Amino acid sequence: MAVPPVPSRTVEHSTPAPTTKILAWLRNLGASLARPLFAVVLAIIAGSIVIFITSPSGDRLATVINAYQSLFVGSFGDPYSLSYTLVKVGPLILTGLSVSIAYRAGLFNIGAEGQLAVGAMTAGIIAFTFSHLPGVLLVPFMIIGSMIAGAIWGGIVGILKAWRGAHEVVTTIMLNWIAFYVTDYLIDVPFKAPNQATQTPSLPPQAQLPPLAVVYNQTLGTFLPQIENPQSYLTDVSLLLALLALVVYWFITSRTTFGYELRVIGQNPKAARYAGISTKRNLFFAMAIAGALSGLAGSLHLMGQPPYQLIGSTFSIDPTGFDAIGVSLLGRTTSIGVLLASLLFGGLRQGGNNMQLAANIPGDLVYILQALVLFSIAAEFLPAIQRSFSRWTANGRRPSLVPNITGATVATLPPTNGEVVENTNNEHIDTSDNMLAANATEEETTAHERRSDRIEEG
Repeated sequence: MAVPPVPSRTVEHSTPAPTTKILAWLRNLGASLARPLFAVVLAIIAGSIVIFITSPSGDRLATVINAYQSLFVGSFGDPYSLSYTLVKVGPLILTGLSVSIAYRAGLFNIGAEGQLAVGAMTAGIIAFTFSHLPGVLLVPFMIIGSMIAGAIWGGIVGILKAWRGAHEVVTTIMLNWIAFYVTDYLIDVPFKAPNQATQTPSLPPQAQLPPLAVVYNQTLGTFLPQIENPQSYLTDVSLLLALLALVVYWFITSRTTFGYELRVIGQNPKAARYAGISTKRNLFFAMAIAGALSGLAGSLHLMGQPPYQLIGSTFSIDPTGFDAIGVSLLGRTTSIGVLLASLLFGGLRQGGNNMQLAANIPGDLVYILQALVLFSIAAEFLPAIQRSFSRWTANGRRPSLVPNITGATVATLPPTNGEVVENTNNEHIDTSDNMLAANATEEETTAHERRSDRIEEG
């Protein structure tokens, strides 16, 4: 007998509409930016309270407004101020990425400043030693050398963490001071400029990076409007390398197996080892890459900013490596987040001087704002508020479990074995005896049914 064929059914996969994709992207973007924005707003409000309390008698509200206005004008108010701000943004991006890639692996890299010092010193030594080389060879040599030196300095931390279990916070702090003292010795003794105090000679001209405005006038400015007085804008071409590093960091963390393994190790090291991921190797590479990024920041800042020389005791007081921790945490270790956080911290650093001069507000307010931003992120105020609000709204919408109806019958659970209950005639009943009697009756009934079945079969 032929069986008729069953018509095949095609399963249609519904593709989400473009509007749905855009809404989902906006929802994810809002969730990512909610905590940093809340932290910044909370810091601004707290800073306003500090200014309001500490300012002299008078129109204190006008003093608060004038302080923040001066802070913004000094950092982003005009092209010259923006140029000075971007000078600080470039190193913050690279050191922020250094802290971020280590943080994704569960490591807290406090040694960005020491790695920056080692990278800058290495680039300077290469420039002074091979000053006869043309710029086409000398500049890449300095950049690669600084990245290798920073990678070695960070890799030491990775080795001690992976194979000896040494905590990275302790080792990075110790290596910071070793780097500070070693670079101070090299600046003061073997590479000291003649007749100068605690500083090296300036880099050879072919080792210096040109300002970005000059490069624009020589390239795009040939057919676009040129920038007048381009030497007044201090932003150099190293900013483009910092932006390129953001793209490379995004690709590594989001599109490679190494980036996935780092996330797994950072979230659950035991699960990573159970899945066959080499935690020791990845911890070493994470710290080596972190050191390379910080070393690159040091060399680019040396090559791109006047006076193009190393000065003793500057690395120990340079806040870039430590501001990178705030940049990474505020940016939530993402590329776009690190960029925005670097703009914020660079703007605070640059605008603080103008705020102190124009509004007569101490520049220490900048440090207060940075501390408040980190404090609000670490305390996770926004998630706590969201959880409290969710519980409050859920309690308001929760229906009552037992309806308040007159004459409703309340069903009681049967008593468990061994309990003594009271019937309607106030007689005590032992439930254990009743249960045994019921079980015996059921067994007798079952045996009687089996005997009846055998008789009928016979």
